[in-house]
Amino acid sequence: MDAVRIYGGNCLSGQTKIQGSKNASLPILAATLLIDGTCEITNCPDISDVYHMLRLLESLGCVVSREADAIRIDTKGVAECDMPADSVGVMRSSIMLLGALLARMGEVAMEYPGGCVIGRRPIDQHLYTLRRMGVEITEGPEGFCARAGRLHGAVHELPFVSVGVTENLVLAAVLAEGETVIHPAAREPEIQALCEFLVSAGGKIEGAGTDRLVIEGVKKLHPVRFRVPADRIVAGTWLAACLCAGGRVFLEDAPCGQMESVLACAENLGVNLRRLPEGLLVEGRACKGLKEALVTAVYPGFPTDLQSLFMAVIAFSGHGGRIEETVFENRFRIVQELQKMGADIRVEGNRATVRGGRKLHNTIVEAKELRGGAALVVAALAAEGTGIVTNRHFIDRGYEDIARSLRDLGAEIELT
Repeated sequence: MDAVRIYGGNCLSGQTKIQGSKNASLPILAATLLIDGTCEITNCPDISDVYHMLRLLESLGCVVSREADAIRIDTKGVAECDMPADSVGVMRSSIMLLGALLARMGEVAMEYPGGCVIGRRPIDQHLYTLRRMGVEITEGPEGFCARAGRLHGAVHELPFVSVGVTENLVLAAVLAEGETVIHPAAREPEIQALCEFLVSAGGKIEGAGTDRLVIEGVKKLHPVRFRVPADRIVAGTWLAACLCAGGRVFLEDAPCGQMESVLACAENLGVNLRRLPEGLLVEGRACKGLKEALVTAVYPGFPTDLQSLFMAVIAFSGHGGRIEETVFENRFRIVQELQKMGADIRVEGNRATVRGGRKLHNTIVEAKELRGGAALVVAALAAEGTGIVTNRHFIDRGYEDIARSLRDLGAEIELT
């Protein structure tokens, strides 16, 4: 059965180590295509999205091996530029292979990428910006072909901030001829990690962590060993679990410096936090209402990936609150499932009002995307009775073993 069973109503107590970042691992794995040789990527999470990315790399001719959290990728045999449709269709991040493959092979054929259905995430800006770097693209109803000689640098003034477009342009530009400027560039820590990886391999990139990236193309990159940073979204997930269920937990390696907007929201909800060099200590539960709306935004604002998790938190807070989603227009799909559990939530456009003070009861609910699925598991921890969250495969895209991690924190939970 593709599900998670949760026995609710217990406070949490314990410690868990935060896994490596999904959103940093995927572009870094794609970036190994730019290097002729063997790279070793450590602290890489054992999740289905990484599995599909590795399968894509193997289909292109890479030799991949894995031992514990270390992945070795030998790209010397890369000869293909067609990606298998089954992996592309389930993983949106496959689009970032476009820039890397064009830089290495000069040609790419792929179907339009898939992933979670959480709103319009068109690839128009990916294609438009790559065309400005000398790429010829022929589009069809199900996919496209792209061809280029050596890419050339360009100044990109983007109409909006996009993590995916920024990643693709960085990958395309690092071996391009001349200088590439990206503005406004995404500032996410995962972009910074990608830039750090490429610079360690010999790339020339300035401005990582700011809204203006400048990449001076080089002719060649060299193999490196690189450690993926901890996953701030997973850390935020376990934080939300404690906020809902209450207790005292320690999140080892939680990247507190990358989570200030989330930690500030948690403190406003009444929980006690201690930011330590080794991680984050969380004590208590959400017991206050939010005076102001929780508004999602690009980094360093409140991450959209944690919006549904904090919707669950607010439902348990006893005071309620308001949420405004500004990043994706279809990220309230969890509402119907929380309502099955007894939550009182009203949605108007991109705003949701969560009324507190109601007891939630476990039942069978359906995960419809990655973070919403995790949020339903978190909600079930604090609800009364036994709950089942179906479609566990969505959750497996971003969490190594959600049941094991939550058992480390004292939860009664099992995979079925």
